[in-house]
Amino acid sequence: MTESTTIQATVQTIITALQDKPGALLPILHAIQDKLGYIPTDSVPAIAKALNLSRAEVHGVISFYHYFRDTAPGKQTIHVCRAESCQAMGGKHLEEHIKDSLGIDYHETTQDGKFSLEPVYCLGNCACSPAIQIDHEVYGRVSADNFDSIINATEELA
Repeated sequence: MTESTTIQATVQTIITALQDKPGALLPILHAIQDKLGYIPTDSVPAIAKALNLSRAEVHGVISFYHYFRDTAPGKQTIHVCRAESCQAMGGKHLEEHIKDSLGIDYHETTQDGKFSLEPVYCLGNCACSPAIQIDHEVYGRVSADNFDSIINATEELA
């Protein structure tokens, strides 16, 4: 069985399990994203057909909510806090440095597939602003310099 066939089988299993729930679109999208890490573009027709929706309606929901991705995520996800405390402590400069260093913007993945970049609006680490999170590890008082050190250490562990 090819990877594509396995993915489509997973999507179809989720659709079948949830399609009869009231308001099934969001539960289906969440379940697919939770299982695969993203919602494959070629799954949109199957979702639309099962729910008697247009492809445009399904795509509109996927593109409206920033949580949903239509491409596979990187091996690790970097969340950059954009809340007020982090912004006040240099978060905007850090954000620009991260985007420049990785060569990507929010909701994108590096060419090598190592990192995806996502905004977050509070990591609960306000006393140590600005903060980032890589997978489940939160880092505080992050500067451009120590971001580079964190990424280098993360790459060495991988």
